[in-house]
Amino acid sequence: MTLHLADAAATDAFGRQLAAACEGQGLVVYLHGDLGAGKTSLARALLRHLGAGERIKSPTYSLVEPYMLVDGRPAWHLDLYRIADPGELEWLGLDALSDPQSLVLVEWPERGAGALPPSDLNLSLQHEGTSRSMRMEAASDRGRQVLGSLSVCK
Repeated sequence: MTLHLADAAATDAFGRQLAAACEGQGLVVYLHGDLGAGKTSLARALLRHLGAGERIKSPTYSLVEPYMLVDGRPAWHLDLYRIADPGELEWLGLDALSDPQSLVLVEWPERGAGALPPSDLNLSLQHEGTSRSMRMEAASDRGRQVLGSLSVCK
């Protein structure tokens, strides 16, 4: 399914819906798209609506930012743009990503192929003039459950 995101408010509204759909359960979300396509904006909206706080840093330079959600679950936001080889992830100590209760958001997941937990949901963002479009694809039963509960998918 493809969704049109007209502006930042639409991205935030989708983040709120996705937060409600995955609240209380773990989820691995791969965020695909070119530079500036809105991956970080969407990740920030989702994390904010899950109670990670107002200051949500981009992991562009740190590669990974950990958060504690309001319900006590851990969340991880990764940006693998600067990774040249998936083997480099070994040095980040990402064993916690396999926790089934964790929320894991991965920008540029293709750069970590084989070293990341499998995705539940793939979100592919792309530029459409001044707005964005987003293709949503479930990659697991959990992903199908989340997509099925979103009002934009009904």
